[in-house]
Amino acid sequence: MSTSEMQNVWFRATATQRGAPPLSRDRIVAEAVALLDEEGVGRLTMRRLAERLGTGSTTLYWHVKTKDDVLDLALDTIFDEVRVPAGGGDWQEDVRALLRGWLQALLNHPWSTTLLSRPLMGPNVLTRSEFLHATLAAAGFAGQRLTGTAYALSNYVIGSAMMQATWQAGDEEEVREAAKRHLHAQRDRYPTLATHDPLVGDEWKDAFELGLDYLLTGIQSQLAVFKGA
Repeated sequence: MSTSEMQNVWFRATATQRGAPPLSRDRIVAEAVALLDEEGVGRLTMRRLAERLGTGSTTLYWHVKTKDDVLDLALDTIFDEVRVPAGGGDWQEDVRALLRGWLQALLNHPWSTTLLSRPLMGPNVLTRSEFLHATLAAAGFAGQRLTGTAYALSNYVIGSAMMQATWQAGDEEEVREAAKRHLHAQRDRYPTLATHDPLVGDEWKDAFELGLDYLLTGIQSQLAVFKGA
């Protein structure tokens, strides 16, 4: 096994040790998600996690080797909230339903947007990625066209979640007013931006849906070209 594989929790066999206390990996991860939801990534340490579980750090290492293991497991766990559509219907509606659920899961756990550069190789992520790719393949995409389309859709959700989570990290109304004042003061340089308020509240959802409409319309038009070639 290569060094990179040894460093990734998904490529390592789960160790079991005789005499280990009744503390499961699932319980550890559930408590880690709760801690991350309450305090963010910066406050997660193995010591603090152990304290919340009422045990010692050494006990945690029977189940997870590093803090990175915990983060990878926690990130994959929240993807279980994303409902996988039944499939077999209109491919655009299936994709739309999956991406809406994906966005909501990330927004339910804003810390997750800071970890999306990590390898997403857990079973919950892979199950949903498999559905997206399988749905696109069934619609007629293959090869680089399939990969490029899946990337475009995935990156749209990730970008939308990161932008919204960043804006909503503090007092959104205060940030909005500060942004408006900043743009208004420089309206000669940024006349179009100064005309429009930063996105807030329900406008985030409307903007996401509109952008997704644009993406899917473009993808559908290209699919027609592929099939006609």
